[in-house]
Formats: sequence, structure tokens, C-alpha cells
Amino acid sequence: MNTIYLSDNQIVMNYNRMYPKNRDTLLKSDTFRFVLEYFMDEIQNPTILKYLTIDNSINIHQASKDMSRFLRQLAIFELDEIDHPYARDPDMLLTCIEEMYKFWRNRSRFAFMESEHMESFGVNTLVGMDSNLNNLILRTYRLFEEKVQGRSNSVYRNAQAGTNACFSIYKRGKKFAKGYEALQEIPMIDTVMLRTPMILHPRSSKRTGVINQIHQNPMEYFTGSKDNWFCYPCKVGSLLCLTYFNIKYMPLALSLANLFELATKEEVEQKPDLICIIGNEDDKNETQFYHDDENDIWIGCVSDDPRMDYFGYLKKMMLTLHNVRKMHDGWLPIHGAFVKVVMRDGSSKNIMLMGDSGAGKSESIEALKSVGKDYIRDVEVIFDDMGTIHIENGVPYGQGTEIGAFIRLDDLEPGTPYRDMDRSVFMAPENPNSRMVTPASPYRFIVQNHKIDLFAYANNYTDKYGLAELSVEDVKETCKMGKRMALGTTQEVGISTTYFANPFGPMQMEDVCEPLIDKTFRCLKENGVFTGEIYTHLGFSRENRKGLNVAAQELLEFITKDIQTNK
Repeated sequence: MNTIYLSDNQIVMNYNRMYPKNRDTLLKSDTFRFVLEYFMDEIQNPTILKYLTIDNSINIHQASKDMSRFLRQLAIFELDEIDHPYARDPDMLLTCIEEMYKFWRNRSRFAFMESEHMESFGVNTLVGMDSNLNNLILRTYRLFEEKVQGRSNSVYRNAQAGTNACFSIYKRGKKFAKGYEALQEIPMIDTVMLRTPMILHPRSSKRTGVINQIHQNPMEYFTGSKDNWFCYPCKVGSLLCLTYFNIKYMPLALSLANLFELATKEEVEQKPDLICIIGNEDDKNETQFYHDDENDIWIGCVSDDPRMDYFGYLKKMMLTLHNVRKMHDGWLPIHGAFVKVVMRDGSSKNIMLMGDSGAGKSESIEALKSVGKDYIRDVEVIFDDMGTIHIENGVPYGQGTEIGAFIRLDDLEPGTPYRDMDRSVFMAPENPNSRMVTPASPYRFIVQNHKIDLFAYANNYTDKYGLAELSVEDVKETCKMGKRMALGTTQEVGISTTYFANPFGPMQMEDVCEPLIDKTFRCLKENGVFTGEIYTHLGFSRENRKGLNVAAQELLEFITKDIQTNK
């Protein structure tokens, strides 16, 4: 990539080609002038534009040069010592400085640098450089503000004036298989620093459509190149997934750092299990996946389109690839939530709730934390959206896929988003379907085998309350029906059904999933696992939390009663 990339909503800087070590270097740089010109080209206020172009006597290109030169003078001299048209109207100059700073901060800002070929490179190199730039921009803005207004500020806000996130890159050494050569030169990410809370404003806030299986390898129409594409290599459960993204989708891709474990350089040299492509300029407006039988690689492709600028497309494509691969390995994907509830006396139970989006899986767990605060020491998240059940030596075990959670803010207890906001990424908080991506559990924990003590389907459409134990056969049929009241968090509204409540693999491959369901539920029965339904009432009202609270109370009673019985 060149020195800087600018678009309507983001700025990406290449530290290897442009890194200002001091204010003079910053103000003299072509990058700074380029940002000024972009600002002037985008400004909607004709009064400000007239002032910057000196009563329209110069064009925007010349105005950006003049402003850059003027600010270098202002950094040294007092305003009344400078003879320039910009200095004659301090109020308008202050307005322009404020608007330029606002323009900069209103965009998602990222930076990267190479970790290879740099002596003594380490995480402190990346973090130190990025932090220094943040301080430099903030000090420069304050200097100009105070000089123009003629006094020091009384209140200082230590805002994130530099980047929202930065990362380092390197080149993968091992050659790809034939047909994948286009990926070879695209840089891999090996370190990420997020400045949290990170607030993003993607162009879309809802996922629509389905992910379809196709019979043409997306690599045949892959449009990416090393100039404007990067790869976030990560572990989805135990699988290695190489996620290639168009620079336009950098905010979404870097948010993956809160959701999927970043793979090591040693792991990246292995053959990938999954390849995910986001932002392919193929004019298809599709989300599709393909199985390369010869190389045993599952490949997903998300087209470049404004509607795809939503984190759910990226996350769900990666999970779909994981699920179809795991089904072929004999593991059953579960769309749900699975937690280890640790009581104050040290005893614990593992609770698995299954259901489609909006059914109340995560909400029930949050309600359990609230009603059980006097009894529960900790709730350790194994998975919050997608996991698996597999059988070893006749025992069913659950494992997770993600180290974090992608949560709808309106579904949480009041105050919950703020509890973890210092580590979270917030997406479109101004929209009804606003979300947060927050870390949840260490990778080593989610990929362990966890026994299952309770398995329940999250029912948000039945006018019942609490937790009901049902036969394994009844629960299996309920799960296969996948019924829920959809409230518009995806494209669906009203009562809907999805095979096994999971449109991310099982729905596309019922023939593969069906025998796994039979085998798994038979194993649950043989191991005496509690099976039933939990009634959340979220299909009736997301504001009235009575149903959630009753269900959570009965979950707590199950946990404590079972523990007391075992004693």
C-alpha cells in the first residue's frame, strides 16, 4: 500500500513510508497536506471553504499547501506576528482548526508497519510508535487551539487523537497450493493493538440473505492484491482460518481480534483449514462457500457491497466454514451459548442453551448472573454464539469457537455494556441493532473438552415460563424444527423456522447433519444429561424481562439443587 489510504469513512497509514517523529515533520509531510486537501474537498460549509480558498482566489490544492505552510508558522510564532489572510479572522481560523480535527477524528483511523526486516522489532515498537503519534497529534491540536483563542484551556480531554488501532505485518513463507498463488504476497497480520473502547460506524447494521454453497472456487474470481489487501490469520475453534480482507473492510477485520485468537507465525505456515475472503470486487453481491476437495480447504467469499459492511457477514461466514468442516469430521455444530457456572463453594455446572438469533440464549445467561449474584462466583463462557458437541469414549463434550462475543446491546441488562466497555469494540451505537464485540474467555479454555450438565432449547415464542425438562426425543425434534419469533435482527420478522436453528452449515447440509443429530442426542440420553426447554418470552417483548428472570431463577434452582443432591 502507498503512504496513506483515505475513503469516506476511514484513513489507513503506512508507518514504513510515513511516520512523523515530531511536529515539524508532521506539518511538512505530503500526507498531512493530502489530508487537508481531502478535508477541503469534502467540507459542506461554503463559508469555511470560502475562507480557506481566500475568497475563492485559489483552488483547493493550493489552499492545502497554504494552510500547511501557515500552520508551520503558527507552531513557531504568535498569531499577531503572522502576516497572512488566515491570521486576520481568528474566529474563523479557530472554527477551521476545530472542523479539521473533527474531520480527522470522525473517521476510523488505522496504521500498520512491517515486523520483518526491522532490527529489534517487538510489540513495544509498534505500541510505542503509535502512542507517540497519538500524543503528537493531540499536542499539535491543543497548541493551535490555544494560540488562536489567545489563552490556555481550562479542561483537557485526553482523547484518542491518533489511530483507533494499529497492527504489524509480515509475508508468509510457505508456498500455497496451485490455484492459490494470488494469496502469496498479501501480508499477514501478526500483532494487533486496539485502542478501546473503539467505536465504529459501519454502513450497514443488519445481515440479510443466506450463505450458499457453490461449485466454483472463489479463487477463480478473486480480485485482491498485495497493495490493498491484508490477512487476519486466526483460530476458529481448533481450525486455522486465513481471513483475507479488502482494505475497505479494515474496521470489521481488526475487530476480529476481540473474537478469534490470532494465529502464530508457526501456525500460519501450515495448510489452512479455512480461507475467508471479505470485500471481493466481483459484482456478485453474494455470500458463498466452496469445498476444494483436492486440497481439503473450505473457502468462503463475501462480495464487496455496502450492505456487507456489517460485522455479522464476516463472523457468520467464518463460523459457517468452521461448521461444515466440523460436520465432515463428525462434530455437531450448536448455535447457542455454553457456560461453566462456578458457585461460591467451588462446585460448578455446565449449561448449554441452543436457539437461533434473538431466542434469548445470551440474555438468559446474563439474567442468571443477576439473579444468582449471591451464589455464583463466576460464569466462564465456553461459547456465546457457536460451538460444537463431539463424542469421545461415549461421552458428549462441548467446545467453543470464539474467544469473545458479538452482542446486541439492547438485549443486555442495563449497565452491562459499560461493565466491559474498556475492552470492547462498539459498532453503530446510534442504530437500533447496535452491537459490541468484547473478549470473553482465553483460547486454551474454549478448546478444552467440557462435559454437559444441562441442554435446553431457548424458546422465545411460547407463552410459558421457566425451565421444563422434556424427553430427549422431544427436545431433538424441537431443535430440528428450529422455531423462533424473529424480531428483525436479521431479515426475518415473525415466526420462522430454520433447520436445527442453525443457518450456518446445518441448514446447507442437512444430509450430513441429520445422522450427527441422532447420534449426539442419543449420547446425551445415555449420559443422563438434563434436556428441556427454557422459556425466554423475548418474542413477545424485549423490554419486559419477567420471562428471562423466571427462567434464570429456575436455572439457578437446577444448579443449586443438583449440587446439594450430589453432596
